[in-house]
Amino acid sequence: MGNVLVGISSWTERTLMKEGNFYPSGAKTAEARLQFYASQFPIVEVDSTYYFPPSERNAILWLERTPKDFTFNIKAYSLLTNHPTKRESLYADLRDELPKELEKKRNLYREQLPEDAVEQVWQRFHDALMPLHSAGKLGAVLFQFPQWFVIARKNKEYVLECRDRLKDFRIAVEFRHKSWLEERNREETIGFLEENGLPFVCVDMPQGFDSSLPPIAIATSKDLAMVRFHGRDPKAWTTKSETAAERFRYEYKEKELREWVPKIKDLSQQARETHVLMNNCYRDYAVNNARELRSLLEEE
Repeated sequence: MGNVLVGISSWTERTLMKEGNFYPSGAKTAEARLQFYASQFPIVEVDSTYYFPPSERNAILWLERTPKDFTFNIKAYSLLTNHPTKRESLYADLRDELPKELEKKRNLYREQLPEDAVEQVWQRFHDALMPLHSAGKLGAVLFQFPQWFVIARKNKEYVLECRDRLKDFRIAVEFRHKSWLEERNREETIGFLEENGLPFVCVDMPQGFDSSLPPIAIATSKDLAMVRFHGRDPKAWTTKSETAAERFRYEYKEKELREWVPKIKDLSQQARETHVLMNNCYRDYAVNNARELRSLLEEE
């Protein structure tokens, strides 16, 4: 069996810090919270990098505040995954150089930006993560693509472009449109990822939507397998709210977590390392479920 790392997404989620019971009363600073988190779990997924690109300074602080064998998975910046991106999140100098027609746009898309600006975003994103990579603490960069990113030749080509742009790192691929795993396309999708050594991100998520993928366990890379838990509440999934946590407001029952124990063990026999991330990041739901799942995996 390969190594199985269990943790959560977003150790800085507001409801976890303010309403949960995870952090001790003395953990008042960002440094103290990360140090405490890293004493409880071996891995974390950084989701803030989806909203604002990471900085080299933060990467250095993260590695200094965590044990030698701690692992960070980094969520790719929204501009690089073809999501709408807040104009204010773009690097200030690049924002100032945008074409006039984009000046009043609240959201930007990658294809709207000049090619040299996109090149700069890729390079700076890469460079910001190098301290983590050099220290052996960068697990993978998660590319979670949007619902409208359907199976198509041009989209498969873009997945490969993402891999090549960050060739120094491992990337993992999470699809959010059912077309990728529909019966007629499943073999093609799995074969594409296997052929290119790209880890498929297995998901547990609400079913019945165009964005839904079935909760199956597939390892398409011998190096890394990944599972992310998003909750199972269809009503919460469609809620329009100010924070992402409301969409993932779901605490798994033991029976539901047990369903994944044999699947995760199967993945761990196919890949050198398996990352399991609880993304039900509301209050302390994720940390509670991560602890419970870890115990269930250790039982058998």
